[in-house]
Formats: sequence, C-alpha cells, structure tokens
Amino acid sequence: MQAKHPIGVFDSGYGGLTVLREIVKTLPDHDFLYMGDNARAPYGPRSFETVYQYTLEAVQWFFDQGCELVILACNTASAKALRTIQQRDLPQMAPGKRVLGVIRPTTEIIGRFSHTGKVGILGTAGTVKSNSYRLEIARFFPEVEVFQEACPMWVPLIENNEYQHAGADYFVEKDIRALLGQCREMDTILLACTHYPLLLPKIRQFVPENITLVTQGEIVAHSLSVYLKNHPEIAEKCGRQSKRIFYTTDDVTDFDNHASYFFGDSIASRHLDLGRK
Repeated sequence: MQAKHPIGVFDSGYGGLTVLREIVKTLPDHDFLYMGDNARAPYGPRSFETVYQYTLEAVQWFFDQGCELVILACNTASAKALRTIQQRDLPQMAPGKRVLGVIRPTTEIIGRFSHTGKVGILGTAGTVKSNSYRLEIARFFPEVEVFQEACPMWVPLIENNEYQHAGADYFVEKDIRALLGQCREMDTILLACTHYPLLLPKIRQFVPENITLVTQGEIVAHSLSVYLKNHPEIAEKCGRQSKRIFYTTDDVTDFDNHASYFFGDSIASRHLDLGRK
C-alpha cells in the first residue's frame, strides 16, 4: 500500500498562512505541513541568490519529510527562486516531485478583474524588483499595462503586530498614493504579498471604491484544486486525514501568538533549525 504524504506549504514567515487558510477551506480533507522561516525573515530585501538558497533549503526539507508537492506561498520566494528550482534543481534532486508558486495562478486570471486594462501591483521590494508579475501578466494578458510599487515597511508592520495601529496609516497611504499616482485609469490592485490581507481594512481606507482589490488566497486554493485533479499521479500520493502540522525556524511561542491572526485558528507549532541567519 502506497504511503500518503502531506502537501508542503512554505513561507518566509506568517504570510503563507493566509494562503493555507484558503487551501484548507477548499481541500479540508488533505494533510498539510507548513513551515515559516521566521528566523531569516523578511525575504523581501534579500538578494536573489540568498532567497534562492533559503528557499532551496526549505524545499529539500519538505522533500525529506516525504512531501510530493510543495507550494511556495511566498511571493518573494516564488519570484526569486521558483523557476531555478523547477528547471535546474528538481530534475536532479527529486524528478518525480513538484514545486509550485503563487505568481502563476494569479497572473493567469488577474486580467479578468480589470475593465481598463490598467493593473497595479503592491508587493515587497524583492517581488517588484524581479518584475515577475509584469512579465507573467504580459504572457496571459499582453494588452494589460502593469504598474508596481514596493512597500518595504508593510511586512515588518504586520509581523510586529503594528498593522492595526494608527502608525501604520502613514506607510500604507504613502505607498498607495505612489502607486495610484502612476496611472489615473487603474481599476485593479493586486496585493502581491500573502501578508497584505491583514492590512485590507487600512488599504481600503486609501483606495477609491471603484478599484478592485485582489488577494491571492482563494486564487491559489482554486488553482491547487484544479492541479490535483489534472495530476492524479501527484494527488494519489497526498494524505487525506485532515492533519495540519506547523514548523517555525524561530521561537514557537511567538510564532503561535502571531500565526493565529493569519490562519484564523490557534496553532501549536514545532521548532526547526534550518541553516543560519
């Protein structure tokens, strides 16, 4: 009888939990193994090579735990590391396993939200610098014009539990104004960081009502469901006992206290030593 394994979900910290929350709603019977590399977060300001090395270490760890499929629920890791891992590393390290990201599912449909063909991207410095969204959207919606703005303070505000306080307003408003100032016809804004859904109430304060705000959780969850249906050779290896196991590379108490805001439920995580800071 073939052993069943969890689906791995990786993030540099907490943000991937907003994606996992939606995936669990869509695939409630599946087993999931989550790992947040909080000890080395944030990934956004780090170099391409560093993010790639950190992400590759995480992917190898998931494979060592038996995962046949790993989701990079982190835009920075997806932008800076996914393609290299898929094309260069997987054929050697685990040719039968798969690693997926959050950028492709989003860019496949983002153009459908816009009537003007003007789409804004709010993300980390690393995601914006990579130009991954601009390049991928051009593949699926060549008529769509993309405008980007890096928001370097948003993740630190969220991870330090300052996102609900008045002090966050300055940075949120500043970055949104900078994005909107690039194009008056923009009618869709993608929150291209899985942390950002926690800032939605504040973001909406500074974004006109006629502009659609798009988050990634439901999009990625639906895409994963379709992927498993189209790839039964992967789906049949996935465990279905509704198990959820969480790891962090940092302090478990701190992780558990913060993680509940992202996941929407209490979490009891385990500590993992993964590389060095």
